Amino acid sequence: MKPSDYPPPFATSEFVAAPGKAEIEVGVLIVGAGPAGLACAIRLGQLLEEAPELAERLGEVPVAVLEKGKQPGSHLLSGAVVNPRSLRRLFKDRVRTDEMPFLGRVEHESVYFLTPKRAMRIPAPPTMRNSGNYVASLSQLGRWLAGQAEEAGAVILPETTGHKLLVGDGRVRGVQTGDKGRGRNGEELPNFVPGDEVQAKVTVLAEGTQGHLTGIALDRFALQGDNPQVWALGVKEVWRVAKPLGRVIHTMGWPLRPGAKYREFGGSFIYPMGEDMITIGMVVGLDYRDVELSVHDVLQELKTHPLVRKLVEGGERIAWGAKTIPEGGFLALPKRLHAPGLLIVGDGAGLVNVPALKGIHYAVESGRLAAEAAFSALQRGEAPGRRGALVGYDEALEQSFVWRDLKQVRNMRPAFGRGFWLGGAMAGAMTASRGNFPPGDASLEHDAEQELIRTDRAKRYPVPDGKLTFDKLSSVFLSGNQTRDDAPNHLRVRDRVPPEIAELWTRMCPAQVYEVGDDAGDGDVQVEVTPSNCVQCGAITAKGGRLTPPEGGSGPEYKLT
Repeated sequence: MKPSDYPPPFATSEFVAAPGKAEIEVGVLIVGAGPAGLACAIRLGQLLEEAPELAERLGEVPVAVLEKGKQPGSHLLSGAVVNPRSLRRLFKDRVRTDEMPFLGRVEHESVYFLTPKRAMRIPAPPTMRNSGNYVASLSQLGRWLAGQAEEAGAVILPETTGHKLLVGDGRVRGVQTGDKGRGRNGEELPNFVPGDEVQAKVTVLAEGTQGHLTGIALDRFALQGDNPQVWALGVKEVWRVAKPLGRVIHTMGWPLRPGAKYREFGGSFIYPMGEDMITIGMVVGLDYRDVELSVHDVLQELKTHPLVRKLVEGGERIAWGAKTIPEGGFLALPKRLHAPGLLIVGDGAGLVNVPALKGIHYAVESGRLAAEAAFSALQRGEAPGRRGALVGYDEALEQSFVWRDLKQVRNMRPAFGRGFWLGGAMAGAMTASRGNFPPGDASLEHDAEQELIRTDRAKRYPVPDGKLTFDKLSSVFLSGNQTRDDAPNHLRVRDRVPPEIAELWTRMCPAQVYEVGDDAGDGDVQVEVTPSNCVQCGAITAKGGRLTPPEGGSGPEYKLT
């Protein structure tokens, strides 16, 4: 049995519309106020400052950024240890590194292989060395970047979702934003406000992981590459602690199982956040097979290990969140990252280096390069809607360090599908050969194509005690979730499936959105959905469902993640 046997009720055509009368017209429309989108807005502001004639031609709003959260940063979550390279290239001498909102430079780091009771320190793999990088809260970095973008002239529209892609005459012409004020069944409430048609000369999709319109664009313009994207789910907590940590820690091994039949690829990170906070997170590939695996509960299990327990003992958990991570890397890149009138940047393009645990500086660099391509295509005598007008973005990215980095590690992630030990040995050979051995490219399978198994995995999860280990609902509360209880359901799943599929979704979801319901006959069960719990992590899209845009302003209100 596979999740892909039970596809969601979803069609790309639902979310593509012909442009009509524009309620809002802008020069460049950026969908998503994450590091890629905001870097794009900042670089466009820099370029337009030196080209006032073009800025005037683009109208009253040369650059607009849509953000679906309450504010920029609300939906941003990462580890995060940031390589400052791309931010320095973006700001040059305008902003010094010590003026950026980092929480400390990485001076010391440790990597451990865990067993249930022991922690064996091992040399840090070359891809995971972080000396000279900086610890950051991505939500805080996002808010700071938004301020820089506004200073550069961008207009940021929060609580606004990109619902439909506007396509006319074979080119993207903007987006239709989502309605607000609908009830659970789609009815108009007294505070109903319809969405707007926002038309633009260039649209940049910077939606991050599991981007809705990005998926629509990949389908509509046949941009998919030779391999499907694959995903991981990361769940993290922020703790206030009595003792400063002073180093970056990564672990591998326990609580994940090494056997190839389980396909449990991942590990943990523990980072200092200043003198009195640390962040602890668990990342697990969503190609796992066991219906009883729950990344949230594996994180709770991790904290019972002596190495981790002593770090948080006497502390207080103050934040929680979850997010998917694109893990396909170079192998899963779209065959093009542009279409007429359209550019795709950041995590939406899959620009993540899994062995290095890095993606933020790639997102920033891609946003900067996209801005330069858009700027070139907007010059007099050029038309951004012309086929090939934006190809300069792809060419610049292929010549960048982003492309080189991803190509060197392209086969590492699929190697671990053969189990931890064999995968680790192959990854070592790939590192030593700088990606030249083994030659060629590996292949990837959709996460939802993995055959399911059932073990007694859930028996190992600790009972939540409210001090060290916690349940899912208390965790959702800590996310600051802003979703109305009567908001429309934005999650597309089959409502009647075999018990194994229903349990897979129930265990997988870190926010307790899905529950196994009553017997539906013929061996199936009902799937009960509580969309107001959703933190929009995107895991359901990887495992047989589909996340679509919720009402603008709903979802988590991350502040420290």
